Amino acid sequence: MTAAVDAAGTVGTKAVISARNLVKHFPVRSRGILRRRVGEVHAVCDVSFEIGANETLGLVGESGCGKSTTARLLLNLIRPTSGSIQYDGRDLATLSRAQMRPLRRDLQIVFQDPFASLDPRMTVFEIVAEPLRIHGLFGSSGRSAVRELMQTVGLNAEHGNRYPHEFSGGQRQRIGIARALALRPKVLVLDEPVSALDVSIQAGVINLLEDLQTELGLSYLFVSHDLSVVRHIAHRVAVMYLGKIVETASVEELFTKASHPYTQALISAIPLPDPRKERMRQRILLTGDVPSPVDPPSGCRFRTRCPKFAAVLSGDEQRRCVSEEPALIDRGQGHLSACHYAEAVKLV
Repeated sequence: MTAAVDAAGTVGTKAVISARNLVKHFPVRSRGILRRRVGEVHAVCDVSFEIGANETLGLVGESGCGKSTTARLLLNLIRPTSGSIQYDGRDLATLSRAQMRPLRRDLQIVFQDPFASLDPRMTVFEIVAEPLRIHGLFGSSGRSAVRELMQTVGLNAEHGNRYPHEFSGGQRQRIGIARALALRPKVLVLDEPVSALDVSIQAGVINLLEDLQTELGLSYLFVSHDLSVVRHIAHRVAVMYLGKIVETASVEELFTKASHPYTQALISAIPLPDPRKERMRQRILLTGDVPSPVDPPSGCRFRTRCPKFAAVLSGDEQRRCVSEEPALIDRGQGHLSACHYAEAVKLV
């Protein structure tokens, strides 16, 4: 029996949180006193996905593709232009700040910059304890709970009286993770959590996140531009380009049978540790710049940089790419791809 596949690409698992047809447009205003609205930045355009229990969904793409905006929309930190975010039977997009407050215990975020996201005037103890105080959960056991949290993420509880600048980048990220875990959330959004860290430190943080997921039963949205990191931690991957998800699949399926030209280009850019294989591998190079999200191309948004468009497609096929936007179609086994001429290619 084949597991059911939905429009968001989730196979046979109950969703903890789901996004449906998310759209976010930011106004562009003219300079001067009047500051009239002259256009819109199409940051996120009709994005749908689900995250199951104990699952990690990797959201990848180039800088400016809408990954971080999508992450903030999922937690209702910014309001969508349209679409819905379903959690615990409620649409978060319709809730006020007051209505969202009790749900914040279940939905937390770890930001990209571990230094900028921590208050330099607060000790580490107070940083980790703050969410407990805000939600009235500190009480008589608060001190022991904070110490336990610090130990859980691999920090010395005796250093709670120190300030963020006294820690290394990896330790600061662990402080951010401890703070996010203070309220025992069910969903944790990780927005480029290791991009600012050295490679050796990245491994420690990734291993910590994996251990915490197993121990606490967390669901992750892992936002990154580094496919090699996503390959290590994610169960499924959603690839974004210019505000749209262009391919979704399990990690194994994506890395062995990528069918969208953009995904293929990203995978081909991952260096291989074997020099012989690295020299012999197929490389797919993208030319040109990413189009402006203020005025995205008609039809397929990737066509202006697609290596197949000019080299492989016929005139009629090119005209279809220009005029018709490709739908995110199931290619089997929960593998969705938004390309009129998708073709699986083994790259690594």
